[in-house]
Parts: sequence; C-alpha cells; structure tokens
Amino acid sequence: MKKELRQKLKPYVHLTQYYETDQMKIIHHSNYIRWFEEARVDFLDQIGANYAKMEELGITSPVLSVEAQYKAMVRFGDSVYILPSIEAYNGVKLTLSYRVLDAVTGELRTTGKSQHCFLNEEGRPLSLKRTHPDIHRCFKAYHEHIFEI
Repeated sequence: MKKELRQKLKPYVHLTQYYETDQMKIIHHSNYIRWFEEARVDFLDQIGANYAKMEELGITSPVLSVEAQYKAMVRFGDSVYILPSIEAYNGVKLTLSYRVLDAVTGELRTTGKSQHCFLNEEGRPLSLKRTHPDIHRCFKAYHEHIFEI
C-alpha cells in the first residue's frame, strides 16, 4: 500500500482522572502502561488490525516487554495525546513506541515502548505475512507512521 493511500489517523486523547493520581497529586506511573494499551488498541483499530477481529481469527498478541520514561509530570485534569507508532515489525513480532504529549502545550511528558508477538490458538508463533496477508499489509502500511497534530 502506498504511503499516500494511507488514511489520516487521529491521535488518541486521554483526559486524566482523579483516581489515576498518587499521594503527590500526579498521575501514578503505572497508569501510563494502561494508557499505552488504550492507545495501541485504538491505533490498531484505525489501521485495520482490530484486536477483536484478530482474536476471532485465532490470533493473540501478548506483551513481551513494556517500558516508560517519564519526562514531565501529568496531573489530574490534564488532557494528553498518546501517539503510538510502529517502530519494528517483521510479521512475527511488533514493537510500538509511544509519545505522551500535553494536549494544550504539546510538551513531551512521557515516552515508552512495548513489544508483542503473534501466536496461533495453540500458543505457537505465527507469521502474519504467511497466514494473514491482509493484516500484515495493515502493519506494513503504517510502519513508522508519524502523527500530525
């Protein structure tokens, strides 16, 4: 799929909630991992690789690793953009990177990364390129996509 044929993707927006804060009145570090997952599910849906549809096809995608680097605090009531991008993809493994930006100022608040693999119903690795070329094309088309805000 040619780059110019890709649809424009919408950034994932999260309005922080009071329950996400800690005793210091900032967002607790564990919530960023949840936000990454929310943004990942939204991103994959937008590119045509919907999680629910993949699971119906017998494809699971467990997390192999996840990390976050905290650059600046996010507080209750802040809105943030969580911008995922496909950093690496080979048909069997997928690595996504994330940028969390303040929705008002554009300030970078957090960066992160998650790595996933694709498994069949028996829990064995599978190659989307071989078994599901339509889904494979979705990942290839948006490899290294950069969000425009």
